[in-house]
Amino acid sequence: MRNQKKLLIEQLDRKLKPFSGSEMVIVPDNGWINCIRTTINMTLEQLGRRLNITKQGAKRIEDSEAAGKITINALKEVGNALDMKFVYGFIPKDGSIDSLLDRKARDLSEKIVYRTNHNMMLENQGIDKTHLKNAIEDLSKEIKSELKKAIWD
Repeated sequence: MRNQKKLLIEQLDRKLKPFSGSEMVIVPDNGWINCIRTTINMTLEQLGRRLNITKQGAKRIEDSEAAGKITINALKEVGNALDMKFVYGFIPKDGSIDSLLDRKARDLSEKIVYRTNHNMMLENQGIDKTHLKNAIEDLSKEIKSELKKAIWD
């Protein structure tokens, strides 16, 4: 992988590291706003006043968050109203950006190598499992090192 790209991936992994473990957090059924507001014994009217909106407006915000239809800006405003900081981010399912790229490069290389081998088999020129494995490994490294956009197709 080019040094600059590798450095960028490492930096992004470091930025995302604090979010590690947060994928285990279970979002309350009624949303975080409602859960926090009721836990700290704040009324909808009080939340509305802090947001300069009506009690009904505060309820609409809670409902929109629970439905997954709230904006990031609205969440930031509510966070401020609750004397909290709103934080958001993404967590790689593979544990890191580097691992994600490894998997995507391998998936693409398997697809290419198996398709090529299938065509070769039709002409009685297929390769054995060991050579297939090595071809996939080599192609995976090449795809990842060049960070080919095709891994996202």
